[in-house]
Amino acid sequence: MLFSYTPLVFSFLFLFCSNPEVKKESSITSKTIKSNPTEKHPKFNDYWYAGKAEITSYKLSQVRYGEIHEGTAVNIYVTEDFLPKKQVKADTQNDKNIPILKLNSTKKFTTGIYPYSLMTSTFSPINTKENAIKISFSAQEWCGNTFVQLNNKTNYQIDFHSYFESNSDRKLTLKKHPLENHFWNQLRIDPKNIKKGRYKVIPSMEFLALHHQKIKAYDAEVNLVEKGKFQYFSVYYPTLKRKLTIKLTKYFPYTIESWEESINSRGKKLITKAAKIKTIQSAYWAKNGAADVEERKELGLD
Repeated sequence: MLFSYTPLVFSFLFLFCSNPEVKKESSITSKTIKSNPTEKHPKFNDYWYAGKAEITSYKLSQVRYGEIHEGTAVNIYVTEDFLPKKQVKADTQNDKNIPILKLNSTKKFTTGIYPYSLMTSTFSPINTKENAIKISFSAQEWCGNTFVQLNNKTNYQIDFHSYFESNSDRKLTLKKHPLENHFWNQLRIDPKNIKKGRYKVIPSMEFLALHHQKIKAYDAEVNLVEKGKFQYFSVYYPTLKRKLTIKLTKYFPYTIESWEESINSRGKKLITKAAKIKTIQSAYWAKNGAADVEERKELGLD
């Protein structure tokens, strides 16, 4: 849903990630939309601009500390107007806004006595082949907090904050390479626009932060194959010994049915798995009262 149609109603309904101003302007502008268009399904606007978000719940089996921990994951996809220079959701309609598809991906699971709460937000331009404009990741657990934010400027500007000495606060500048987090949005816009083959990819912020890996682009093998009614997207990192496989429907709206992530954890090869429970469309931001719990039950979250 593009909130530019009703800016006064919806401008206050979302939380904004902080993003300090920088001197260099973003390389992504409203002009980019016209000069570098991407392909979309004919029903794209009818589905994504209907005034609702798509919410999908998943049964989660998460690898952590060399074991599998049960929990839930939720993917919330929604369209918004975005300011490419400030890299925040726009409060009002103006010609500098660009349409983006946002994915808020959340995970909740418990490791022994204490819980984990993870969230990744990825903001991808809809009408261009440009990489995600912004990515933020946060993890909360009883040991402390971790937060990562990537801003797509002339280069990638990354702020990293953590309570670990070996993984402590720092700022990074990276050359632009494809982003694993962005693939999740590309799959929903047009899977065939993802380049297949061997090239460098920056892994997900969640994986890099939780496993204390250097934030950089790694050699990867990217593939997309069709089997029956489904497509299987995969990205494999040989040096990390990690493979992500996402199962999605063959036809629009390319709903994500499940995924698997194979990694080495404490000397063992283990697989994180997520399988769909339920998909609904909902204007969830307007359903924040004590009585608005029925859709949580429908999603299997209570």
